[in-house]
Amino acid sequence: MNIHANPPRTAAEEALVAHADQRVAAEPVAGPLAGRLGELRRAARDAFAANGLPHRRVEEWKYTDLRALLRTAAPAPAPVSTADVAAAGAEAVAFPDVRRILFVNGQLVASASDLSAEAGLSILPLSEALASGQGAIEKLNTLAPQKYDGVLALNTAFLDEGLVIRVDAGAHIARPVHIAHVVTGTEAAATYTRLLVDVGAGAKATFVESFQGTEGVAYQTNDAVELFVGDGAHLDYVRVQEESLSALHLATMMVEIGHETKLHTFTLTTGAKASRVSLYGRFSGTHSHAGLRGATLLKGGQHADMTLLLDHAVSNCESRELFKTVLADESRGVFQGKIVVRQDAQKTDGRMMSQALLLGDEAEMDNKPELEIFADDVQCGHGATAGSLDEDLLFYLKARGIPAKEAEALLIQAFVGEAIEFVENDGLRDALIDRAEGWLKKRAA
Repeated sequence: MNIHANPPRTAAEEALVAHADQRVAAEPVAGPLAGRLGELRRAARDAFAANGLPHRRVEEWKYTDLRALLRTAAPAPAPVSTADVAAAGAEAVAFPDVRRILFVNGQLVASASDLSAEAGLSILPLSEALASGQGAIEKLNTLAPQKYDGVLALNTAFLDEGLVIRVDAGAHIARPVHIAHVVTGTEAAATYTRLLVDVGAGAKATFVESFQGTEGVAYQTNDAVELFVGDGAHLDYVRVQEESLSALHLATMMVEIGHETKLHTFTLTTGAKASRVSLYGRFSGTHSHAGLRGATLLKGGQHADMTLLLDHAVSNCESRELFKTVLADESRGVFQGKIVVRQDAQKTDGRMMSQALLLGDEAEMDNKPELEIFADDVQCGHGATAGSLDEDLLFYLKARGIPAKEAEALLIQAFVGEAIEFVENDGLRDALIDRAEGWLKKRAA
């Protein structure tokens, strides 16, 4: 038997443990769940102290060595000022006809957020939900994977700011709910936010999270989301990550999918010096559909990692995964996707595809699609491609008078658009297309 001992702690890990000790020692929020919050923080702090940051010897992190990437542990942000709120409100991504909730430097700004009551929808700050025991707060951290996840452990050890959102059974929420995260100022800071969304049986809703920050500032974002999608419910969830090109962005998404449920997620990634999204999904009810898709556009020396694990634990479910990556200059993309089909999950239909477009000779794409199947009556497949623009198509467009740069942009738009087109809300879909086109224009400038 081979035993791999954890390497000695880095300076960043030592600082993170010290910061976590301070948070655990802090007075917990009052209320019926204060004790549970303290237990969650302590357990997460202990797990991180024992295991540290994930590194390349951890299989799931071999392409994204977080221990090497995170050299310094940024401190907590300063209290938010009026100027910070004004700057963040102007900077946040604008989506049409949405209810916007604003986080500035990881802190909820109620005065700049639409937290008003709406039939079938309740939105509570995490601290208020913990203090009152309302909403779906009892589900907090129940979707955490059994296997240790260092990023999620940190988020839980610093658990404080966030939202608990409940959509009542049968409710159809017309306006998308947009949670905007904006980091302001010139000093690097670390933010830890948690979102818990509980969508009741037969309900329908759309949620958007966006992430932005001051360019040139090496701040650190750690965001975690727990999504509970009830029986017969329909949830669309969109993430837009446009962080500073000096920032580190870490995200954990955990999803439980009920019976006869429809779930669509889409992630657009154009920002951060280094980013990692870990998505854990599980079918807990039969006859459900999940579509998990994304588009990543990178340039310079950016690094972006999309890692997902989808657990088909029950029978008669369908999943579709499609991720598009565009890599310019010396950027690097990573896709690790695994579909697990349990022994009782007969009649599973799963399809997973990662496609990369390399625009530079130094660009790199690491693909690792996997199937782990324990049932025999299934239809599953996966694939991965990486290549440059089709020269014949480029020649065809240029021969019809389209300049080379415009021809290239048209082909890239079509490539990325295959993933974006699955976003159901017309306004959100158009806005995402605009964001992708904006990236292309900046690159061509």
